[in-house]
Amino acid sequence: MPRTSAGILLYRRGEKGIEIFLVHMGGPFWARKDAGAWTFPKGEYGDDEDPLSAARREFREETGFKIDGDFLGLEAIKQSGKTIRLWAVEGDCDASAIRSETFSIEWPRNSGRQQEFPEVDRAAWFSPDEAKLKLVRAQTGFVDQLLRAIGR
Repeated sequence: MPRTSAGILLYRRGEKGIEIFLVHMGGPFWARKDAGAWTFPKGEYGDDEDPLSAARREFREETGFKIDGDFLGLEAIKQSGKTIRLWAVEGDCDASAIRSETFSIEWPRNSGRQQEFPEVDRAAWFSPDEAKLKLVRAQTGFVDQLLRAIGR
């Protein structure tokens, strides 16, 4: 069965122009990485779940914030065999106040010990150019889609 993921591209209009909200992936693998280690709040969903509802749920699970507004569906992209669907919405939140759910993995590898890590360990607002440098490469196309959609 194909894997699908849904998420939210939150943006705001600031004094310096458009800013895009990204989250840094949590866990030991990403801890010391920056470029290419940021993503949009998103997660997998099943055939029985509405994709936009899943995107809103994932945003809440990864940030602690509920999201609402006029959602604009963006064209899906493929990343590592997974289809990612995002909805853009204009809004604001305090990136320093996120509260992410956690996951457990064996760490260090082959140690037999389970440790918990946050799904995302931090969040920040970036200009579109900065966002493209921070994002996992396959997801940068969403930034271009947003800018076209809002006439930038």
